[in-house]
Amino acid sequence: MQSHYTKLFPATLAASLVLVALAGVAVAGPYEDGVAAYFRGDYPTALRLIRPFADQGMAAAQNNVGFMYYSGQGVSQDYDEAMKWYRLAAEQGNAAAQANLGFMYYNGHGVSQDYAEAAKWFSLAAEQGYALAQNNLGSLFIMGRGVPKDFVQAHMWLGLSATQGNQDATENLERVERNMTPAQIAEAQKLARNWKPRR
Repeated sequence: MQSHYTKLFPATLAASLVLVALAGVAVAGPYEDGVAAYFRGDYPTALRLIRPFADQGMAAAQNNVGFMYYSGQGVSQDYDEAMKWYRLAAEQGNAAAQANLGFMYYNGHGVSQDYAEAAKWFSLAAEQGYALAQNNLGSLFIMGRGVPKDFVQAHMWLGLSATQGNQDATENLERVERNMTPAQIAEAQKLARNWKPRR
């Protein structure tokens, strides 16, 4: 059964850029030009324009630079450099970067594989309401990796992610329900109803 839940996902640059735009973050023209270059597939230009904002401490830009190093877009793939940028953004509370750090620890990319550390970072992002991290944290609870195996907690996190439209969470939720009693499902649904994001 575990193999159904082992596919965890990193937060993508595109998603984090969209989140910045939706949040109404006021940024200068060069950053917006960097975003546009990224969506055109002009990764060297995107990196050149976004990197100064990362150097100045803008968490979203740091996460985006980290993702470009992780995926080798505009630069050679470099997990160590990706970890550096993700950590800078994650320590500022950037949920996408926290999810990405969790993904790196889960897979052992740029660091030793450490499920407990992955769970820590997924949890920080999930508690902010970040759907991707909620799915990943729920998956860890199903497998008992870095956290105790707990289908109720898994269901709660997967349910929260699914309500935000995460299709992977919806599929994982259906799978975990097959292993739960009606009372456990009801408990998980109550936890989800009472859950409030932390900012």
